[in-house]
Amino acid sequence: MRFIRGRAASVTDFPLNDREVGKLVVRVEDTLIGEVRRIPLDMVVLATGLSPAEDAARMARTFHISCGDGFFMERHPKLAPVSTATDGIYIAGACQGPKDIPDTVAQASAAASLVQSLMSKGEIEVESATSVVDAEKCAGCRICNTLCSLSAISFDEEKKISVINDVLCKGCGTCAAACPSAAIIARHFTDEQLFAEMEGALYDVRA
Repeated sequence: MRFIRGRAASVTDFPLNDREVGKLVVRVEDTLIGEVRRIPLDMVVLATGLSPAEDAARMARTFHISCGDGFFMERHPKLAPVSTATDGIYIAGACQGPKDIPDTVAQASAAASLVQSLMSKGEIEVESATSVVDAEKCAGCRICNTLCSLSAISFDEEKKISVINDVLCKGCGTCAAACPSAAIIARHFTDEQLFAEMEGALYDVRA
């Protein structure tokens, strides 16, 4: 038995000499010696492919997390590799994509540590930069209800206005930008605040 550290490039049945006749030829990069080798073999067994679960898209909609190509997506590949767009829901292992055992164990340990940190605090911090609906301006068009990917906006049938749940809202500003009545205000990102930041940034330029 021979172990070669490298990555296989191709498998062909085209012989270059008598030694390769009647055999499958694997072209592989041997990283230990820094050369590309051609190895004739009697049989080649390929790794089994991994496909996502059939109900992955439904699960993503249920928990309001991102899903791409059937696999769940993390909030940030570097800064939050096991966190999702929904607080308190973490991913680990092959649900995020094809992974080997060491990577899966490392992700599972990271997810368990984050869950333990939430439980030990006893309190959950919510996003401060959320959006709020001005009841006097809201026309009840429900456009914001359909656009919110986190289902943070509900409709009050009695008052005929939309209501934003501060716990679920992440302050993305999609609803505020799409509201035709300008009834939704994004906290800490109002027009007055944005104009003040622009004036401050351009102050030295004017001078």
